Amino acid sequence: MPGLSPLGLAGFAGDDPQAIARQIDEAASVADLAASALRIDAMVALLHDDGLKIERIAKLVGHLNARLFARLWSMVAPQELVANSCLVVMGSEGRGEQILKTDQDNALLLRDGFACDGVETVAAQFSAALAELGYPPCPGRIMLSNPLWRQPLAAFKEMLRDWVYGAHPEGPMHLAIFLDSLAVAGNAALLAQAREHLDRVVDRTDVFFARFASAIELFDPHPNWWHRLIARDDDEAMDLKKLGTFPIVHGVRTLALQQRLHVTGTQERLRLLATRQQIDPGLARDVLDALHYLMSLKLSCQLRRKQAGHVPGNLVRPSELGTLERDTLRSALGIVRRFRAEIHQRFRLDAL
Repeated sequence: MPGLSPLGLAGFAGDDPQAIARQIDEAASVADLAASALRIDAMVALLHDDGLKIERIAKLVGHLNARLFARLWSMVAPQELVANSCLVVMGSEGRGEQILKTDQDNALLLRDGFACDGVETVAAQFSAALAELGYPPCPGRIMLSNPLWRQPLAAFKEMLRDWVYGAHPEGPMHLAIFLDSLAVAGNAALLAQAREHLDRVVDRTDVFFARFASAIELFDPHPNWWHRLIARDDDEAMDLKKLGTFPIVHGVRTLALQQRLHVTGTQERLRLLATRQQIDPGLARDVLDALHYLMSLKLSCQLRRKQAGHVPGNLVRPSELGTLERDTLRSALGIVRRFRAEIHQRFRLDAL
């Protein structure tokens, strides 16, 4: 499997990536894939405990998840549908930055002129099976079981244009979600054509990019977050996604859209942006370090919650962190604040 090198993981017995990949390929039922999904989670805990870098864990999980999605799609979809469509994952899964399972974010692009009886049923079966594997349905219904995210290419192109120029309030966020698309099964050329179309139709005005970038302000930082990290007895939860990872991801995503970059991972986007002198290399390095720290801290908190029998999420309580963790979190969020200010100034968000 591409990208799944041994990485010195021979000591992990049955839960090493190669063994899980083989199990996925040999799966004959949804129940078999569910067993593989559980092993992916077990592998994550082992690798995190062993100190493997968070970006390498995310890469392994991304490869295995893509393989799992493709295998599941081949189980529920007729071969003719697989060949004439492109199954796409989006969000953190598309960026290769998802580790533990989160909400489904997927879509299906159909070849123009192709008709498949019962595609609605197949899409519903796929979404239901993913839920059985531990990937809960998306509250916003960003799934191929929703007709909005299951369309022929020509219709999808028109929808992309509407997201750019239309007045629908969800358009910019839907566009942001699509920008993190990754093909996992079927004809990947369909997704490539959709991205190329977006490059042609996207509004290149300062006003458009300012409005798109302004989503970085969707979640205003807690006014006292800095002091709360100093207080040892503060038990109010902080949302690591809203406070940290989302501003990084969306700010970098905006710069990538402006530069017509088709890569989806934040790390690769930052590398290319720095190469093109669109971001200071020092700031790019700091932002990436902050993102990786926030991902690692979130995973640690999620694994602790799972061990305690709770549902993992994005929240962390400062009172549960040690001094070193709090100090590092404060530094990471300071970098996020500096990056937000850079995006704010770059796109003149004060003028909106």
